[in-house]
Amino acid sequence: MATIFSKIISGEIPSYKVAENQDFLAFLDINPNAKGHTLCIPKKETNRLFDLSIDEYTDLMQFSYSVAKAIEKVVECKRVGLSVIGLEVPHVHVHLIPLNEMKNAQFTHKENLTPEAFQSLAADIAEAYKSQN
Repeated sequence: MATIFSKIISGEIPSYKVAENQDFLAFLDINPNAKGHTLCIPKKETNRLFDLSIDEYTDLMQFSYSVAKAIEKVVECKRVGLSVIGLEVPHVHVHLIPLNEMKNAQFTHKENLTPEAFQSLAADIAEAYKSQN
């Protein structure tokens, strides 16, 4: 059965895309811990991070690195944190979260953004990503 992320990849479900290549997709989390919270996923539906091959894992981390650098250019933050938990959706996903305080990393405090704010932020991060690649 296709996960919600597979439906986002296929375009069945809309998303605020910030980066994409042949193997990976990055989009804004619609229930973000902080402004700019982004998910990086492989297009290949894989349940657990360590079920990826070493090459797929390395490529996902390189893709996530490039997306994190783009986020840093757009979102004011002390750093971009990385978290891989994987219990919410059975499809590998890396959380890139702009951090200014510990609550941003705890998945207990959520930010509210308008659709317009999501669109603008996604466009800005996408532009920063394209400018470095």
